[in-house]
Amino acid sequence: MNRIFYKFLFVFIAFSSSLFAGNTDGYLLKFKIKNMKAGASCLLANYYGGNQYKQDSAVTNDKGELIFKGTEKYPQGVYLIILPSKKYFDFIMDAGQNFSMETDTIDFIKNMVVKNSDENKFFYDYQNFMSSRQKQVEPLQAAYQRVKDKNKDSLKIVQDQLTAIDKEVKDYKINFIKNNPKTFVSQLFLAMQEPEIPEAPMLANGKKDTTFAYHYYKAHFFDHVDFSDERLLRTPIFHKKINDYMDKLTPQTPDSINISVDYIVGKSRANPEMFKYIVSALTFKYEDSKIMGMYGVFVHMVEKYYATKQVNWVDSAQMYKIVDKGTWLKYTLIGAKAPQLTMNDTSGNAVSLYDIKSKYTVVVFWEQACGHCKKEIPELMELYKTKLKAKGVQVYAIESEEKLPEWKKFVKEHDLNWINVWEKDDYKRALAKKLYFVETTPTLVLLDENKIVRARKIDPSQIEGIIDYLEKQKN
Repeated sequence: MNRIFYKFLFVFIAFSSSLFAGNTDGYLLKFKIKNMKAGASCLLANYYGGNQYKQDSAVTNDKGELIFKGTEKYPQGVYLIILPSKKYFDFIMDAGQNFSMETDTIDFIKNMVVKNSDENKFFYDYQNFMSSRQKQVEPLQAAYQRVKDKNKDSLKIVQDQLTAIDKEVKDYKINFIKNNPKTFVSQLFLAMQEPEIPEAPMLANGKKDTTFAYHYYKAHFFDHVDFSDERLLRTPIFHKKINDYMDKLTPQTPDSINISVDYIVGKSRANPEMFKYIVSALTFKYEDSKIMGMYGVFVHMVEKYYATKQVNWVDSAQMYKIVDKGTWLKYTLIGAKAPQLTMNDTSGNAVSLYDIKSKYTVVVFWEQACGHCKKEIPELMELYKTKLKAKGVQVYAIESEEKLPEWKKFVKEHDLNWINVWEKDDYKRALAKKLYFVETTPTLVLLDENKIVRARKIDPSQIEGIIDYLEKQKN
């Protein structure tokens, strides 16, 4: 199982709700874009999970109109019209889905005229308001840069003006929500809203709690996000909100991330589509993260949500692969005790991994016929001879295929004078690869003196830096 499957799964989820929306009242969407030639092919797309997905296409008629018509309504949310030039404008796919919008290519926002859709009128009123305030902010930001280190009085004037504009924007949203609480635009404003942090309390020592702002902000980050409203899934806001919480507000360790995962999944249970999205998105995010140790999050999700049959949107074959991957990955998670291995060296003598007495041990699964191995194993040997051996590193190199003569020849030709082993029995050899979750070769796993996994799926060039980091941690 790899990320390709999860990407496919994620895209499928993005489309599946459209296919099974269940509303057959139909839709009629008309977009007139001045300055567009007849015959221009444009796309109708929607936001989902940090990406945009094509839903339909249409060609402009001789009036510059795009017409989208169908018998089954789209799920509501924020959609896009994408022109051949790749320019685009957003709009709200509302409940009625029978409206028209007219604009031009010079300024989509300023020249937008909406008919028969209050949501889109509100949406473009806000965009015009923001556009006008942005024009006020730009010269003030330039002025701020000019005076920030020169004139404190001028700086305060600029800061006060920027603060006033910021307050005006906040007040606009607050008043809109108050006057139009049931609109989707209000839901968008609420989802964008940031927690207002009160003054930090005093500690027993008479000093203010310096961690209060972080903990308060994190605890109230989703206060105004309605997890029961699946329309938010089809916006550019929701996915970013989730990522900000996971990446910026959560310490990047598996234990901390697992707590945040469960917290967000718990909130998503308010709506089946939300639950499906959150579980799938976070599975995809941590299934093969570039950050060391994140396999622990994937295993946590498999054990808590997949193996317990809470996930019902994947077929039995794929479910087996997901649970199987989580099951075997668990044996070599960062911090786990490495599985014991006993294999035969080139002379036929049994060598136990746990009998190796060294500060660090690199367990490497490789094949003498593997192209990458032919390049990386000699590189690893050069590092071993010149740097790693002096740092107390031993290498337990496992030939993972039954090609004894070729293996011995390669070992001799490249002077691989570390511990070279192999396993004759097919079942035991396959089990070793399972226990160390060897998907490709070479696969390197770094163990400490107690045979605790400290790093896995690393390149030879990374070993020295990781060991130096671990040594600094000790000291």
